[in-house]
Amino acid sequence: MQVSFVCTDHRAVSRSTEDRLNRPNSNSPSLGTKNKFRAVAMVARSLGQLSVQNMSSNGDHCLRTGMKYRNLGKSGLRVSCLGLGTWVTFGGQITDEIAEQLMTVAYENGINLFDTAEVYAAGKAEIVLGSIIKKKGWRRSSLVITTKIYWGGKAETERGLSRKHIIEGLRASLERLQLEYVDVVFANRPDPSTPMEETVRAMTHVINQGMAMYWGTSRWSSMEIMEAYSVARQFNLIPPVCEQAEYHMFQREKVEVQLPELFHKIGVGAMTWSPLACGIISGKYDSGVPPFSRASLK
Repeated sequence: MQVSFVCTDHRAVSRSTEDRLNRPNSNSPSLGTKNKFRAVAMVARSLGQLSVQNMSSNGDHCLRTGMKYRNLGKSGLRVSCLGLGTWVTFGGQITDEIAEQLMTVAYENGINLFDTAEVYAAGKAEIVLGSIIKKKGWRRSSLVITTKIYWGGKAETERGLSRKHIIEGLRASLERLQLEYVDVVFANRPDPSTPMEETVRAMTHVINQGMAMYWGTSRWSSMEIMEAYSVARQFNLIPPVCEQAEYHMFQREKVEVQLPELFHKIGVGAMTWSPLACGIISGKYDSGVPPFSRASLK
């Protein structure tokens, strides 16, 4: 199970950065940081154990669960501080029944953010996610669904961030999800073979066509995000609202140092993935590689 964290409020990040700068050895995590990541691990592990009582079926329960919500970047989109991802889970490693149980527990405890990608399980993750949403009958307006575009098919025209693949890839994702639109479409890594203007124009197009509400980046450098923002401002296009970045004990600088600067300068928010470093921080590998874990997959 993948749990993402929305880190738009960089006041918490600033405290972590201050700890990092003040500790004697900047190469080793402080006690406070270690405790923070232990807490993250506990939250992620316990998500499937949350109990639900007196929850209505119309989505209003999200207001009574204690879940905290933040704006995504400086946009008006309100997202839960915890999100549920579908990487190496939905459509592959776990059954559809377990996927439905996980998603139900998450939704009924206030999580409204669900993330997927066209490449996850070769599109099957999107199919499972969309089928669950349809089966549960949750109001579309109560959900924040995000997907990522880059790796589509095997053909040269079925991957990358060209105008052709962004439009066709997102259209195919929507068909698998059985949705009219996604809330955020992410560029799932930079594409050096496609001009930045073409990518930004294509993202603006799918938003103007109602296929997505916002667009963001994933695994982009600060320089690449700034370039996209500059192109958008130069040609009156829509800039990215969020960067989805890897963040855990072993990958910290981008989220704690680089992204706060981008947030204050151009309003780009942060959404993080793999808070448990693919399970390493959870402790599941302390006694070896358990069966059906990610490390056991071939």
